Amino acid sequence: MATPEKTPNQLKERTDIRNVAIIAHVDHGKTTLVDGLLKQSRIFRENQQVGELIMDSNDQERERGITILAKNTAVSYHGTKINIIDTPGHADFGGEVERVLNMADGCILLVDAAEGPMPQTRFVLQRALELNLKPIVVINKIDRKDARIDQVVEWTQDLFLELAKSDEQLDFPVLYAIGREGVAMRNPDDERVSLEPLFETIINTIPAPKVDMDSPFQMLVTALDYDDYKGKYAIGRITRGRITPNSSVARITRDGDVSRQKVNLVFTNRGLQRIEIDEAQAGDIIAVTGISDANIGETLADPEQPEALPTIAISEPTLKMTFGVNTSPFAGREGKYPTSRQLRARLYRELEVNVSLRVEDGNSPDEFIVSGRGELHLSVLIESMRREGYEFQVSRPEVITRQDEHGHTFEPFEHLVIDTKDEYIGALTEVLATRKAQLSNMASDGYGNVRIEYKIPTRGLIGFRNSFLTLTKGNGAMSSMLIGFEPWLGKMGTTRMGVLMASELGTAVTYGLNNAQQRGDTFIEPGTQVYEGMIIGLNTRPMDMVVNVCKEKQKTNIRSSTSDISVRLTPPILMSLEQSLDFINNDELVEVTPKNIRLRKRYLTQNERSRARED
Repeated sequence: MATPEKTPNQLKERTDIRNVAIIAHVDHGKTTLVDGLLKQSRIFRENQQVGELIMDSNDQERERGITILAKNTAVSYHGTKINIIDTPGHADFGGEVERVLNMADGCILLVDAAEGPMPQTRFVLQRALELNLKPIVVINKIDRKDARIDQVVEWTQDLFLELAKSDEQLDFPVLYAIGREGVAMRNPDDERVSLEPLFETIINTIPAPKVDMDSPFQMLVTALDYDDYKGKYAIGRITRGRITPNSSVARITRDGDVSRQKVNLVFTNRGLQRIEIDEAQAGDIIAVTGISDANIGETLADPEQPEALPTIAISEPTLKMTFGVNTSPFAGREGKYPTSRQLRARLYRELEVNVSLRVEDGNSPDEFIVSGRGELHLSVLIESMRREGYEFQVSRPEVITRQDEHGHTFEPFEHLVIDTKDEYIGALTEVLATRKAQLSNMASDGYGNVRIEYKIPTRGLIGFRNSFLTLTKGNGAMSSMLIGFEPWLGKMGTTRMGVLMASELGTAVTYGLNNAQQRGDTFIEPGTQVYEGMIIGLNTRPMDMVVNVCKEKQKTNIRSSTSDISVRLTPPILMSLEQSLDFINNDELVEVTPKNIRLRKRYLTQNERSRARED
């Protein structure tokens, strides 16, 4: 029998707790601000060394300078516990955002004082307002030389006007902060002391959760974690009731299947630590152990009244790639896990925690089609697997299209925002025109900086980041957000030249590479092991060319020591994983191992390539 819903008057307000999510675009200072909140709440010992970017615990997060995984922490302010939910700022990790916002009652929108709201900020804020979260706006980095505080506040108000679902959502406090210094002010000219104004605004603005303590237990699993000692943690916010260690619960899957399980331990956050507690109540964000097969979107409930909560709706993937077993001549040399069974197990295990990812078996037993929210989403997975010791090969990303009832093809489109200098507009416009981009807005600040906005097919963005960095000489920032599916725009021209390929198995030498550099730019150094069909450079002409980089100079002609001056090579172009994925064409692959990232042709020999062309 279903439990009757309680009216708001029958719910109890938990004034001892606040649940708040922090929303910001990549590099707007969110993690640094959370550092300040943690340090100023005095959860660390006086002599404890905690460092910077405390919440970015993942290696890739620290290296890339972005938040990838949504994480929880908790601080205490004058006896009130503030649960802080750190959300990723990149739209590719929107799956992380969509599920954790369910745990919050309010949100802090952090906006850079120079850049203003970006597309990804808009995406997360839209989700937050749909869930009726109470917003606080913080204009960060007001000490920047190019800060334009009034303009950014105006842009932020325009964004709220566009996205707000009710008049109450337009009534939000605005604070000004320098996250790096750990200060927040109610006005930009106020004395810069501490984050006290932000703590007070959270307590006064974010509503205390109104909860039902006395009804049967119910919780939606919104995140998972794992450690070798306690096993799997199921993380979520208790919707109603209470839970204690060693109690029985009903696990309700997305399909409605119910099984009886036992919770071993109950944890809550204090700072960065998980601490065991004897009881948790409605409104608390907790982690429980003992439910080894728990998945995101499932409900844990009282076994006597197993009622499911609405599952989390996650946006669909827009890009797909083929992951396959490494088939190069160097296969099995560098990785711990090179087999299809190991690759399959790892990809399907990722589905447990990566809710916006999709994996399906490919055309052969050695291939798997992996779909995600964008290039960055997929490249983070590839890099994680590479570091864990997996060895495999991946194809060029392709967009996922849809068909309507009349058989027409629809493709994903994105809203692209570019911030750069006036002088690069012409070159960018020319390149984006070939990628079917449509200009929607352009605004200059009068100081040589310009913001250009485009509507562009997602496939037009594949490989664009490399061109963008080259065209703007690094003086630009770009971000994009999915806006929906529209009719297919037809074939898109490619701007890439042909490649230089190694002709045989061996070791690249200076003499052979010098010959290759007369035909184009090289990607490898002398001493690099190569094989036939491996891509070693970029040709200056549109066609592919085979070169022998293992060829050594004949030693039959003896000359004087002065005449034989050593060859000087141009330094090679070394590409990152993302650049490699951007670079390759449909007939090429990226070979990924723990030690190397190599580019190669799908068919390694000239005969295989000729036969594939005939087919």
